[in-house]
Amino acid sequence: MDRGGAGDEHGGRPIEESAPLGQPEPEPEPEAPPTEQVPVRPARRRWSRGRRRSVALGLLALAALLVVLTYAGMRADQYGGLVVLIEVFDHPLPLGALAGVLLALAILIGIRSVSARALLIALLLGWTLLISPVALLLFDDMPQKTAVRPAPGRPDRSLVIHEGAAMIDPLWWVSVDEGSGLSARRWPVGFFNGDATDNELTSAEWDGPDRIRLATRGGEVFVVALDPETGRPGQQVRAG
Repeated sequence: MDRGGAGDEHGGRPIEESAPLGQPEPEPEPEAPPTEQVPVRPARRRWSRGRRRSVALGLLALAALLVVLTYAGMRADQYGGLVVLIEVFDHPLPLGALAGVLLALAILIGIRSVSARALLIALLLGWTLLISPVALLLFDDMPQKTAVRPAPGRPDRSLVIHEGAAMIDPLWWVSVDEGSGLSARRWPVGFFNGDATDNELTSAEWDGPDRIRLATRGGEVFVVALDPETGRPGQQVRAG
């Protein structure tokens, strides 16, 4: 009696389907390797219009401040200004170049129009090329400090000598530094232009704590008295 059909011939298990005779069984498809997920870089945040404007105005203000301080440093050397202001900011060529760089950055950051940027940068470069020869002629041979001589019995007072040149003519500047630290002041005493040999400075010495003796190659002697309290010279001398 047939109870389970074809399944009874194999112990009650269903017959598995197989490939037709004479054909190989298909191989299982290989599993695809897992794909590596590349981390997504966060998008760069662009500066807002307000931030760009603030940075550009800050650069413009810094450039303007630098120009003002440079002018103040140049002026301070002529009337008894602060020594720290003179030493740090009486350098018009490098500080002027730095102010130009700050101005160019302000243009590139603050102005988004490419044509306006190009126009302003071209004007800036043209102005720089125009004034560079004059600036080099005036400020290329800046005076160098060559001597500092403390006054006898006055450690807070010093005789300072700077040397420079105008083309081929040697120049000397004599001044007095009074005080110490940030409050020290520099008073101009004399200027000597060696365009003629007789006007060359040959001696600059103290003749007491409140008096300076200056002599030229031609034999001219200047004696300058200083205020005992402030160190301010009673006169400014010149030769040449």
